[in-house]
Amino acid sequence: MIAMPHKHSHTHNQKGKNLLYSIFLNILITAAQIIGGLLSGSLALLSDALHNFTDVASLIITYIANYFAAQKASINQTFGYKRAEIIAAFINAISLIVIAIFLIFEAVDRFFNPQTIKADLVIWLSLLAIIANGLSVLIIRKDSKNNINIRSAYVHLFTDMLASVAVLIGGLMMKWYSIFWLDSVLTFAIALYLVYVGYDLSVKSFKMLMLFTPAHINIKELVAWVHKIEGVKKLHHIHVWYLNDTELHLEAHLDFERDIRLSEFNIILHQIEDLLFEKYQINHVNIQPEFQRDENSKDFIVQD
Repeated sequence: MIAMPHKHSHTHNQKGKNLLYSIFLNILITAAQIIGGLLSGSLALLSDALHNFTDVASLIITYIANYFAAQKASINQTFGYKRAEIIAAFINAISLIVIAIFLIFEAVDRFFNPQTIKADLVIWLSLLAIIANGLSVLIIRKDSKNNINIRSAYVHLFTDMLASVAVLIGGLMMKWYSIFWLDSVLTFAIALYLVYVGYDLSVKSFKMLMLFTPAHINIKELVAWVHKIEGVKKLHHIHVWYLNDTELHLEAHLDFERDIRLSEFNIILHQIEDLLFEKYQINHVNIQPEFQRDENSKDFIVQD
């Protein structure tokens, strides 16, 4: 069986340290922005603070999931906790959508009931948030490329940095031109973007949780490739799913044209593993060999 190298514990430890640094930075930002938002009267600053609060929550969830994902498999948990990170990503995505809906209602209410805002405080705190979020983004950027759990936290942080840039611009406009209704417009725009990002992440993580066939895999095409291997009659009862970001599994029944030896099966299995890894990045293959099994498998390739 072909499989990607397993991640070593020191890799998880480094991820954990990076996440802890980001958690600390975001706790500071959140506290400062909540106080500043209340003192300045800026809904945009408070919305940014609430977004940062979800960042802290998502980072903590991500940290816990990362810790459990590093635990070894056991008799009672044969897969370990590898799917913990996908669960965390889904929770983080939903939290983005929930907070965004709350902000939309608040922004609409504030638009029709504008308030005077202390723009200087908004400007300085948004600058602080940009710097701290920028550092957090840089800290976990590398880890986010190969891990949906950390990627969900990374998106939280990156979108919040962009939101802080918008708040900074709004603060400058309010200071220079007293356009206080812009505070509500910025809040509304930030919330809409959160809905967009949260929806995309929730769909991806939900599909993984539900063991859906990955989008890049065409089952009928995959079967056609396997059927080209000499000795193969029919591939059926196929299931393809992501266990986590790095493990893509396939299990299936394989009917052979003749009653072959186990040594011959091993050769064909190796060919199938090479084929599936090269074309679809499937790195865990489990094939049940069959010959003239009395089963109606002529009209389907996928079945429970």
